[in-house]
Amino acid sequence: MEREPTRIREGYLVKKGSMFNTWKPMWVVLLEDGIEFYKRKADNSPKGMIPLKGSSISSPCQDFGRRMFVFKLTAAKQDHFFQAAYLEERDAWVRDIKKAIHCIDGGQRFARKSTRKSIRLPETINLSALYISMKDPEKGIKELKLEKDKRVYNHCFTGTCVIDWLVSSNFIRNRKEGLLLASSLLSEGYLQPAGDTSKAAAEGLSDTPFLDLSDAYYYFPDSGFFCEGYSSDDDVVLKEEFRGTIVKQGCLLKQGHRRKNWKVRKFVLRDDPAYLHYYDPAGGEEPLGAIHLRGCVVTAVEDMPDTKKYDVDNILFEIITANEIHYYLQAASSTERSEWIKAIQTVARTGK
Repeated sequence: MEREPTRIREGYLVKKGSMFNTWKPMWVVLLEDGIEFYKRKADNSPKGMIPLKGSSISSPCQDFGRRMFVFKLTAAKQDHFFQAAYLEERDAWVRDIKKAIHCIDGGQRFARKSTRKSIRLPETINLSALYISMKDPEKGIKELKLEKDKRVYNHCFTGTCVIDWLVSSNFIRNRKEGLLLASSLLSEGYLQPAGDTSKAAAEGLSDTPFLDLSDAYYYFPDSGFFCEGYSSDDDVVLKEEFRGTIVKQGCLLKQGHRRKNWKVRKFVLRDDPAYLHYYDPAGGEEPLGAIHLRGCVVTAVEDMPDTKKYDVDNILFEIITANEIHYYLQAASSTERSEWIKAIQTVARTGK
């Protein structure tokens, strides 16, 4: 007896159009036998479906320059490109899709188990788990403020620090192995180069992509890195509001202040100072807006009578800033709404 395929994962991703070079946010649903994508979460019919049988997935996909957290799914000789909002989200999607492909090709049903894995595998290392260990506040790599060539690099660390940490944590036997492992972390997007020295090496102008040097700087992609002072680097950020550590990030629906329509936006929550920035998830490094959270009030909202029913699922919450500007946001689930409300309330109390 046939049955409906089970949903494994769902959420917002940015998808590249098949015919035109445009990127648009879509509600994406991973099923046991394929991937469906919808224009809106509330839509009943998908815009398209990608079968998983016989497909393959590649991650990271670096075909699009500075567009980060992209993975490629190839099915029936056609490439499909998806972009996640942040690194851990991309890895979670890729992990589940790989397992679904393996199970359907083997005639098995997908069964979700714990995603925790051993850091050291028989013949390789789990880079995702290693990345989590590297970011551990107590035992991980310490983020520093470093100065070089009249520039100040915040929330970063040196190449030597990375290799020292890998050796002391017994992930490698010697520094030569450390260079290979660190280069893999760099190519997979778990580390980013900061400054001219490390960027030149990453672009192939050195014997190795990663440098075991005290003047080669690197940072975690979601660390809140910024650089002060004159610089030709593209990643320089001078605004005070970007200095806070990233606490939470992801896609939400936001209601416009003028037209009252709902659009998918990528949100990044930072503390000290407490700001919630929102971006076009399809591209653009500059935020579309910023919400200063100090002294704000955030509450769940159960209904909005003046909103079209097909636009919302009533998983809403509202932020009222200290200067009484109202922002209405919609999460994908009640759990996600609660997580965002709790995180924003904490930042609003503790951040300046």
